[in-house]
Amino acid sequence: MASFESKPYSKRLLQLVSWSHWFTFFNIIAAILLSSIYVFSESMPDTLLGQTYLVTTWLSHMAFLTFMSFVLILFPITILFPRTRFIRVTASIIFTVELLLLLLDAFIYTRLGYHLNISSSAPILELISNEIQQNSRVFWFISLVLTMVILSFELITSNYAWKHLKELQKTIFARFVVIPLVSFFFFSHIIHIWADANLEYDVLRQDTVLPLSYPSTAKTLLTKYGMFDEVDYIARRTSPLAFTDAVPQYPVYQGQCPNDTALKQSVFMVITDQTLQTQQLDKIKQRVKQGVLSLDNHVDNALPKEAWFNLLYSLPSIYKEALIEQHAQPLIFQIIAQKNLAKSFTIVGEDNSEASVINSHGLLSLTNELFPTTTKLADISSLIFADKLNSYAPGLHVFYFKGDNSYQFELFLDALISAQNKKQDDKKNNDILWISSIGNSTIDTSLSIKPALLILPNSKNSSINKLTSHMDMQPTLIKNWLNCDIKAKSYSNGTDIKALNNDRIIANTMDNGIVVFNKDKSMFVDQNGNFQSYSIQLAAPITAKPDFPLMIDGVHFIKQFSKQAHNVQ
Repeated sequence: MASFESKPYSKRLLQLVSWSHWFTFFNIIAAILLSSIYVFSESMPDTLLGQTYLVTTWLSHMAFLTFMSFVLILFPITILFPRTRFIRVTASIIFTVELLLLLLDAFIYTRLGYHLNISSSAPILELISNEIQQNSRVFWFISLVLTMVILSFELITSNYAWKHLKELQKTIFARFVVIPLVSFFFFSHIIHIWADANLEYDVLRQDTVLPLSYPSTAKTLLTKYGMFDEVDYIARRTSPLAFTDAVPQYPVYQGQCPNDTALKQSVFMVITDQTLQTQQLDKIKQRVKQGVLSLDNHVDNALPKEAWFNLLYSLPSIYKEALIEQHAQPLIFQIIAQKNLAKSFTIVGEDNSEASVINSHGLLSLTNELFPTTTKLADISSLIFADKLNSYAPGLHVFYFKGDNSYQFELFLDALISAQNKKQDDKKNNDILWISSIGNSTIDTSLSIKPALLILPNSKNSSINKLTSHMDMQPTLIKNWLNCDIKAKSYSNGTDIKALNNDRIIANTMDNGIVVFNKDKSMFVDQNGNFQSYSIQLAAPITAKPDFPLMIDGVHFIKQFSKQAHNVQ
């Protein structure tokens, strides 16, 4: 009997193609079963239409992706190398890898909310690395078992389809599966086109569930993550962002800080409206002997009226209204009051009328709740003496230079640093200085990096290349000034700057969208789905495709405090 390999090319090819169709069919069934992880990780749609769309798009989408693996990979190889053993082994390996990637993608989706993609490779690798570090033996054991099980399934299925090919060709049951899957494919796409035109949220919210599928607009995704009200989905087309769930109660200080020694250090925050230039900061660094932390990738991505809230509360702007209604004081101010430390707020600028400050920044309505008095000065002539600056009682002292005050700002910093250098007591008790700009006049400037300086006298000089933000200041001061060991996530979205060791996403909200930063780029996304990207390395706007995974990371950052507080409760 002539062997299969000795048959004419056309007969060998036809038989292999027929086998590969059946082999792909069995893999479609396997892919659909494994992809049920995506479906069960989401809440069931409320409407019958949404439920019907979920089932039809799930079955047809996974069948289509699996079949495309055959069309794009296996079929061309079969045409070029129609060798039985080679094709069967190759096909088994291809579909083993595909099903393993499907499981990996499902794992990432259940943890991070998006699928495998290059733009979010850092969070994905960090997630996998953390899993390995927590229990490497279990991780590798499960990975090995899954690989062996899937590969065994592929080899058994391959062998079965080959040996029973003639019997399978005579059966008709496959058409009762294939025809409905094709019908589901067209039906689900028609339903999605209709839902997109009519803003049917129960359908559109499912756009991110399955692999290689992303939403038509950012608003759909923001609604899914609880930052728009789905009941009012159409009417809120231009409304500001707001949580659909209640913002949790802000924590109350429980006496976690040590009380054995009195603090001798103060914190001086010197803040300006004007964006600081590298040359200005370099001059300051040259005059400070020790403890300079240069924040080279510092983020201040809020408009002026919200930036002070980000700085003082260490939370994204979306929490502002709720926390002010709660009359909540930032944890650092609660600790300051408990320790009887001083606090002062000084505004320096030519126009310091109360109406001017409130209209431009909404500032006094916030600071009046936190500081006993606000001093308004036209110039710094009364502040630039070392005795005056060194006479401030230990506590938190904020100096805000409003408007175009760069000359007075620099002159004040010179006086402040000179006063620090003239202190006669232990240099370790020199004060902590925080020097930065605040607020942005436009969305464009909010997408750029704004370098800042943090001077911690007991630290070594260093450059911090990780992303930092105003939201990091409260956790940094609570840890390094007040010596309190309190988890930052319990009261803020920031991190102690000295403890930063990983790249991270930083995000904030504006009235009509969110601003998201990673180490390479920043972007603004409004609720209508318009993306504006900015390259951090090039320091210029760029044209880029909508980066939904980065936006999802940003949403997770924004909701960090809310989730943590709910978990505590």
